[in-house]
Amino acid sequence: MDFNTEMLMPLLTEWGIKILLALVIFIVGKWVVNRVTNFLGKMMERAELDSTLVKFLSNIVYAILLAAVILAALDKLGVPITSLIAILGAAGLAVGLALKDSLGNFAAGVMIILFRPFKQGDLVEVAGVSGSIVEVKIFSTYLTTPDNKLVIVPNSQIYSDTITNYSALDQRRVDLVFGVGYDDDLKVARRVLTEICEKHPLVLDEPATKIFVKELGANSVDFAVRPWAATADYWTVYGDLLEEAKVQLEAAGCSIPYPQRDVHIFNDDAAD
Repeated sequence: MDFNTEMLMPLLTEWGIKILLALVIFIVGKWVVNRVTNFLGKMMERAELDSTLVKFLSNIVYAILLAAVILAALDKLGVPITSLIAILGAAGLAVGLALKDSLGNFAAGVMIILFRPFKQGDLVEVAGVSGSIVEVKIFSTYLTTPDNKLVIVPNSQIYSDTITNYSALDQRRVDLVFGVGYDDDLKVARRVLTEICEKHPLVLDEPATKIFVKELGANSVDFAVRPWAATADYWTVYGDLLEEAKVQLEAAGCSIPYPQRDVHIFNDDAAD
């Protein structure tokens, strides 16, 4: 019994020290990784990089450094790191083939972050979905719709499809169409439409508003009204002009026609 104790004590002591050192390496290493990641994040923020890019790069740096810490801790325990890396590489290849769609999403996420077609808060239309960008993650992008629903879109679908960014530019043109009757005075209608655009405080002077007859329709003469507004004021201008145009056109004696159909009834006397 004493012989076994004498044999085990050095072994237990040796492994206890190894485990203790491995834990120290992991705990201290993780603390250092957090510090380094936070420091790099602050440096990127000072460089005025986009917040989405900062989060994405910080997550990648954290994952790489933490993996290095774990390998260092395993090495202290005597685990053959070279063999382990080879095994992980082979396993990674197998997993990569099985998860090629996920890898495609990852690659698309990297391209989105690098080329930055949109940033956090932008109103966009991607993969048939309209909403504001919440966050671009490694495999998917989070959006909130105007009615406050959260939509998660795979990055590969976004990068392979058309991206429309409504917030990228400072100004947007508001496209409106107003129809008046064929018997109405077109000069009066043009004057009314011009005045409501000129009086609206959010309509920009430059670029100038364009008003012209767009079409001689089946039931109305259609005016195209195209003022410009700041991107943030787009829907306010849209709604205000739509309402004001109806009120002012009717006040000026112009009619706003709607589709009508004449039905003619014939009596067939010969059938009696």
